[in-house]
Amino acid sequence: MIRKALVTDVPGIKRLIEPFVKEGLMLPRSLHALYTSIRDFWVWQEDGVILGCCALQISWEDMAEIRTLAIERDRQGRGHGLELLNTCKQEALDLGLGNLFTLTYVPGFFKRAGFTVVDKATLPNKIWADCIHCPHFPECDETALIFKLKDDDHAAP
Repeated sequence: MIRKALVTDVPGIKRLIEPFVKEGLMLPRSLHALYTSIRDFWVWQEDGVILGCCALQISWEDMAEIRTLAIERDRQGRGHGLELLNTCKQEALDLGLGNLFTLTYVPGFFKRAGFTVVDKATLPNKIWADCIHCPHFPECDETALIFKLKDDDHAAP
């Protein structure tokens, strides 16, 4: 079941993302960062266990970031990541946003989901607010991708 995350889900989210952080596939997120951004998160849960997560963080007037998308390793490849991503896309549309972006070490997944690689310099400066705290700043080695939710006032398929 996919649902909005609860404060009580933070330890499960942290447990889920830690292996990906250790592999260098995801940036670290402190417990503090997870608690303070819990309203951004959606989780996929089965039998009381968090098996996937994805966050939608509004960045600017018409743009939000897809962050911390993770699926339990043995559950990958079954469409759950895409379901979480589509849930975040729908939430972004419901909020009236027109564009999504992500910074990722795994661009292939996002390309398959319709995102397009862009030069990081084309993204608004406001999105870099969190980057100042990143251990890779200013030599960011993530790939930037964007997805247009609306084209000529119509929602993307």
